[in-house]
Amino acid sequence: MTLEIPERQFDGYIFDCDGTLADTMPLHFRAWSRTMQEEGGDFPEELFYAWGGRPAAEIVEELNARCGLSMPIVETVNRKEGYFLALLHEVEPIEAIVEVAKCLHGKAPMAVASGGHRELVTATLNYLSIRELFQAVVCAEDYERGKPAPDPFLVAAAQLGVPAGNCLVFEDSPTGIEAARAAGMEFVFVPRPDSHFS
Repeated sequence: MTLEIPERQFDGYIFDCDGTLADTMPLHFRAWSRTMQEEGGDFPEELFYAWGGRPAAEIVEELNARCGLSMPIVETVNRKEGYFLALLHEVEPIEAIVEVAKCLHGKAPMAVASGGHRELVTATLNYLSIRELFQAVVCAEDYERGKPAPDPFLVAAAQLGVPAGNCLVFEDSPTGIEAARAAGMEFVFVPRPDSHFS
């Protein structure tokens, strides 16, 4: 995996979780696919990756509109996330990014800023034994507007006590990159592990 990391030092580092620190996106896709199959709808893989980083409740709303369904938001999110948690034992780290985080640990404060719910994000970080690397973990419960709005990254910077312009973001999704730009932060694009860009 080739990463274009700016040479200058930053006062804070912010990492997305799914698809950045953890190779969870294929598992999330399987969980969404099972949920949609049960509801008689579909969630194309290309669309799933394009929507990466968006809050699950927002995804259900969009899928309802797209497929002409009326899935209850909270119940559908909970079911999908239960399916994901059942797959947690299959989660692998994205080694190149985890290694960056380990190298930066102790040199500058670091946070995770995710569009996922705290239960899933914490479970993922704990499963990979990397939760202790981060001073803050910002999840969907911690802000009103999810990515591509800048809120997740701005909340993370505030919790680290670092000005937004002095933070570097690691992100895998177009939605997350847009959020980093909106927050006024530099970013490192993390290609999908199965991508020909890696």
